[in-house]
Amino acid sequence: MPAEHLHPGDGLTEQYAVLPDGRRLRAITAGTGDGPLVVFEAGMSAPAASWVHTQRRLATHARTLSYDRAGYGGSDVDPADRTLERIVDDLEVLLRNEPGPLVLVGHSWGGPILRLFCERRPERVAGIVFVDATIVEVMPEGDGKLLARSFAVMELLARLGGKGLIVKQTLPHWSPDLSPAEREIIVRDYANPRAMRAGRREAQQVVPALRTMRRLEAAGTPDVPTICLQAGRVDRGMKKRRPAFNRAAGELMAAIPSGRVEILDGVGHLIPQEDPAATHAAIVEVLTTARKQFNSAP
Repeated sequence: MPAEHLHPGDGLTEQYAVLPDGRRLRAITAGTGDGPLVVFEAGMSAPAASWVHTQRRLATHARTLSYDRAGYGGSDVDPADRTLERIVDDLEVLLRNEPGPLVLVGHSWGGPILRLFCERRPERVAGIVFVDATIVEVMPEGDGKLLARSFAVMELLARLGGKGLIVKQTLPHWSPDLSPAEREIIVRDYANPRAMRAGRREAQQVVPALRTMRRLEAAGTPDVPTICLQAGRVDRGMKKRRPAFNRAAGELMAAIPSGRVEILDGVGHLIPQEDPAATHAAIVEVLTTARKQFNSAP
């Protein structure tokens, strides 16, 4: 565990779950009410803090939970390989004391994590919001290996005091909706050696996960209210890949009767930080539909 206490932000509460091997996961909760719990899954190298703005806003509508995966923020490091299966093992334990229905929200690498959770626990899933979620079509083997090397470089940069450069290179666009305090919390928990090391360990397992990802995408997710938010801005290196990414995401959503895609013009991959309003609106829509179905169930 890191020595310093990580304040989660005003209106948010920090708690810890103990895993069977003794590791602790730091969870952030907010909100009250009946119906589905909204669970946030962050992207690779991203801590629970990446959801601080959305979680705070959503707390007026529902109970919410984000968490630091192993090695991020306030969660213990996992000595085992951070495979997709291992990550979902942790998530299942974290949610064991939350027996009710769930609305799952996953950004980037959070998408495959949620897909595997859905396969294991489909009866628990009341709604899904994919936020530019990683799919096989945009993750060839070479990119997985390159990603691990890039995190190693950023870890070194963070150790040398290059926090500002990391932010400039990876978080160049911020919505004015995010307060300075929220931005500070995100940068604190993201632009540091610990987060980059955890991201590198997850990236090292991308290539072994591709087979599982193909199987999960072919099987699809439960027929529950589902919105897939996709970036519309074509950033550097994405001229061909972005259209293919959005097209493939649309095909996956077409297989879900209650699913649809929304492409956000002018917005890049980091949708939760660039367009938190669209993120919030999608979650509220899915949550509202899921709550109606929950309340009408016999």
